[in-house]
Amino acid sequence: MDDFYRDEILEHYTHPHHYGRLAQPDRSHEDSNPLCGDRVRFDLQLDGDERVTDVRFSGVGCAISKASASMLTDLIVGKTLEEIRELTKEDVLDELGIDLGPVRLKCALLPLKVVKVAAYGLDDESEGDDWS
Repeated sequence: MDDFYRDEILEHYTHPHHYGRLAQPDRSHEDSNPLCGDRVRFDLQLDGDERVTDVRFSGVGCAISKASASMLTDLIVGKTLEEIRELTKEDVLDELGIDLGPVRLKCALLPLKVVKVAAYGLDDESEGDDWS
């Protein structure tokens, strides 16, 4: 079973879904992990009900970080900002489907932190601590 998930992670890393930037996003946020150099940005386009109609992510990072961001984009299209705020680290880990050590866990959760800060509408100076 691990091989399937490893193949899925590699596919999202080499051919990420929703990669790029939106010209005029309704919400966006960017953050980095200074320990490893991963940097991720999420742009969200919303409808009148605060439901995600389009999403893009950009940045640089390891395979786990990039795959996690790509998988999250698939997961959040069609969700409301409130539903995004309720996502947990278990949701991300379920998507990845493999066990991660503490260092890789930070890589996997950086995209979740970034998209949740965007969903809360916090500016780039905010910590966005409610991401786990």
